[in-house]
Amino acid sequence: MARQLSGPGLPVKIGPFWINLRSAIPDLQRHVAFFYQQYETADTTGFFDFHITLKRSGGLRRWIKPQVSFLLDEYAPFKPLPYVHAFAMFEWGLNWCIATMAHHYLIVHAAVLEKDGRGIIMPGVPGSGKSTLCAAMSLRGWRLLSDEMALMDPKSLEITPVPRPVSLKNESITVIRNFSSSAEIGPAARDTAKGTVAHLKPTRASVDSAPIACQPGAIVFPKYRAGSDTNLIKSAKTRALMEIQENAFNSHILGKEGFDSARTLIDSYPVYTLEYSRLNEALTIMDQILADTEVVA
Repeated sequence: MARQLSGPGLPVKIGPFWINLRSAIPDLQRHVAFFYQQYETADTTGFFDFHITLKRSGGLRRWIKPQVSFLLDEYAPFKPLPYVHAFAMFEWGLNWCIATMAHHYLIVHAAVLEKDGRGIIMPGVPGSGKSTLCAAMSLRGWRLLSDEMALMDPKSLEITPVPRPVSLKNESITVIRNFSSSAEIGPAARDTAKGTVAHLKPTRASVDSAPIACQPGAIVFPKYRAGSDTNLIKSAKTRALMEIQENAFNSHILGKEGFDSARTLIDSYPVYTLEYSRLNEALTIMDQILADTEVVA
């Protein structure tokens, strides 16, 4: 795997996307070996959605405060980051590639998990507890479709899975480590723009089930509040539609089709806001939502 990465590139299938990844950076090679060894790979493939290269910056930056550059088809869409943030830059860069180019989907910034054939879509702004709740659900039997984005067919609303490492930040890293002894968490990247970042490895079942799409079952807006009781509140549809539009990466590109898809999503499925501080209570509520039982918070 390391030889391919540092040479012609490693073809790896992540969700519906074929990626050719090249890098000679040891930290990134270790990251790929740990997190992506169970994904489908190939010696060659006829088509790649993304050709991605991460390399050490040249010049004085090779020796003084080394940096890493992210290249898509030899184009650098971002400023370089510190060399020690290479694996975090790969994950962020791949998010950008999908969000800016996969416009045959309606793409909403949200975590998505599935149980019994139905998905819960959890849009969330930074600090909402989305990734923490997503990680905990994935460790309690839910299938991870994505921690970062819901990829939905604009007409059928079918969700296409893109299971990848769950990005945990700051205190959430310790919370998830303490939550489950089975949590496989990689090394932390410190002092990034988002603080300390580490990633949770998806379960093998989530990766193996990536070809299996699902329909939505509910939309839940998580709101983590330290010390709060667990409260599940039915959300106003008009406000929920506005939030979905605000969290959609490509609503401006899809235009009316994207708006109509978001409106159909909100009109067709129950919408809640979940305030929580205790993960176990939040997980109980999530199970109740899809079980069609009376939800009590």
